[in-house]
Amino acid sequence: MWDTVFSIANALALLMWVALVFLPRWPALLAAILYLGVGLLSAAYAVFLIAVVAGIVPGGEGGNFSSIEGVRQIFSSDAGVTIGWIHYLAFDLFVGLWIARDADAKDFSRLVQAPILFATLMAGPLGLVLWLLIRERRARAGGRWQ
Repeated sequence: MWDTVFSIANALALLMWVALVFLPRWPALLAAILYLGVGLLSAAYAVFLIAVVAGIVPGGEGGNFSSIEGVRQIFSSDAGVTIGWIHYLAFDLFVGLWIARDADAKDFSRLVQAPILFATLMAGPLGLVLWLLIRERRARAGGRWQ
C-alpha cells in the first residue's frame, strides 16, 4: 500500500512542478497547484498521520517527536517514510508556488526562476534561501518586504 501512496504522491507533485515551471501562470493554474497539489498532498499527509497515530494503520510504533531516537523510530517504517515524504512534497511545492508568484511580481525572468525552483524541488530550504538572497535587493528597491 505505502509504495502505491508514495508513487501517487510523487507523480502528483511532479505534475504540479512541471506546470509551475513550464506553463503560463494563469490564475486558474496557480489555484490548481495550490488546491489540487498542495491541498491534496496536505490532506493526504493529515489523514495518514492521524491514521498511524490513532493506530488505525500500523507504522512508526513507539515513535515520537521529542528525541532523535523517537523520530528515527517513526521513519523506520514504510508508513513513516511515506508520510514524511508527503510532508516534504507539500511544503516544498507550497514554497515553490510562493517563490514563483513572488518572482513574477518582482519581474524576475523564468530563466532566473527555473534553477531556484529546481533547487526548491530537490532540496526545499536550499531553494528558499537562494530565493531570499536573490530577491532581497529588488524587494528593497521596490519598497516591498512581502
